[in-house]
Amino acid sequence: MTSPSVAEGLRADRVSREAGGRLIVDGVSLAPPPGATIGLLGPNGSGKSTLLRLLAGVLAPASGVVTLDGRTLSDTGRRAVARRIAVVEQHAATQVELTVRDVVRLGRIPHRRAWSTPTPHDERAVREALARTGLTERAAQAWHTLSGGERQRVQIARALAQDPRELLLDEPTNHLDIQHQLDLLSLVAELPVTSVIALHDLNLASMFCDHVLILKEGTTYASGTPTEVITEKLIAEVYGVKAVVTPEDGRPSVRFVRP
Repeated sequence: MTSPSVAEGLRADRVSREAGGRLIVDGVSLAPPPGATIGLLGPNGSGKSTLLRLLAGVLAPASGVVTLDGRTLSDTGRRAVARRIAVVEQHAATQVELTVRDVVRLGRIPHRRAWSTPTPHDERAVREALARTGLTERAAQAWHTLSGGERQRVQIARALAQDPRELLLDEPTNHLDIQHQLDLLSLVAELPVTSVIALHDLNLASMFCDHVLILKEGTTYASGTPTEVITEKLIAEVYGVKAVVTPEDGRPSVRFVRP
């Protein structure tokens, strides 16, 4: 078997993006290893969500380039990008009466022609996504009756039905209780895809991420494994708070010091 090309997968090379005359993302590079779980960390306004949108092709960089297998996203084409990259936003809402199965079926849209009926392959992908996320018994349930944690799980299932190789998640644990945070991130970390997750919680990032990228004011402040990056010094410099960082099961555990 040949080794993967250096250009394989999703890459950001020194990308920048402005908004309101201010650089939101400033020269950031990211090259996730295939199958890795990458955490994007940083204070509010540090550029995490904007970087995810650049990676998804929702926004175009003002400078730098985002590539997929060595080709720019614009050259790759929107439909081809949608077949490869799935996005899970912080919040998902709909005014339409949909079942859980209906929402998960939306993940198959990039693989179908306009107005075509689902193929047996489409339906199999939906069933597998429901099963993988533990939602088979909820398939006929109305979307609007679900809790926040259950809706996030359905969005993960929709993304899986898309059959992506890259999965982008924007603070998926916001507004979830502790059990649902752990369940959701355990599910994501076990998926056979490359995942990039914007997170606020340093301990969750330490538990579930292979690598982390720390953003501060739109620039890369640090990048590496959680053990290399999540330190007392970095927390003080990036977040402006004191913390005690101790090893636990080979990964850093953070305890914040009350001011």
